[in-house]
Amino acid sequence: MVFADSAESAPAADRYLPDSVRRAVKVLVVGAFGVGKTTLVGSVSEIEPLRTEEALTEAGVGVDDLTGIDGKRMTTVAMDFGRLTLNSQLVMYVFGTPGQQRFWELWEGLAEGALGALAVVDTRRLADSFEVLAQLELRGLPFAVAVNQFPDSAVYATEELRGALDLTEDTPVVTFDARDRASSMDALVTLVEYISGPAHPQGVPAPAAAPG
Repeated sequence: MVFADSAESAPAADRYLPDSVRRAVKVLVVGAFGVGKTTLVGSVSEIEPLRTEEALTEAGVGVDDLTGIDGKRMTTVAMDFGRLTLNSQLVMYVFGTPGQQRFWELWEGLAEGALGALAVVDTRRLADSFEVLAQLELRGLPFAVAVNQFPDSAVYATEELRGALDLTEDTPVVTFDARDRASSMDALVTLVEYISGPAHPQGVPAPAAAPG
């Protein structure tokens, strides 16, 4: 599978897909509260991303844990949405899910038709990711883990993270910066390559026949 490089996939003003596109994949970006899901979707989307953010209020005090993310002022309450053209024939639709457990019922609709998920984690609050990964396993959704490298995050070896998160040997683990488009795109490409591999026979849909 060939993917366009980040220069070829720079954000474009044109909201319409080129006629050459023959395939589309839907993936989720999941993770605990405040790990950088909205930032990732915004950094990779070639169209103006759809965001459903609301300001954090006193009602969330004691419910939303702001440890390590004291400056956070907004939170996603429904979804984020963006689009990324990977090459001339393949486009990815990216749906970011809310992080808080009280919004997890929304996952049912967002997960429908998704081929896989990119699970974003923050090593400063690694335990917050356990229930998110459990939800993915419960739904049987293949996933890759993307460690968002914050400025004050400690750096861990891949095998340390794999053990801490109790991941299988074949689950991809990558480190990235959600603010950086190329880095975020690489993380998503890792997911697509994983779900296109032999462990997942459903893979990426075959190209539709060209109109005749």
